[in-house]
Amino acid sequence: MRNAHLRASLSQNVKVLQTPLSLLDGTHAAIQWICKHPFYPVIAIGVVVLLKPRFALAWGQKLWGGWLTYQRMPQWLYGAPQ
Repeated sequence: MRNAHLRASLSQNVKVLQTPLSLLDGTHAAIQWICKHPFYPVIAIGVVVLLKPRFALAWGQKLWGGWLTYQRMPQWLYGAPQ
């Protein structure tokens, strides 16, 4: 009887994790597809740059600033390298 209760409890706990894990699986599959087919994202970015240059420049600056912040994070978290 205890085992049946534990199985039911485990089944409910797994259902809670199912949605986030399926989202993570989908994201992983999308990243793999982009890595296998890099031509399509490059074309999409090129179209955005040609049609909306101000939009592309604004987002490019934001992304560049985010990348620089990401690069500096270890230095901020752990101090200057010895």
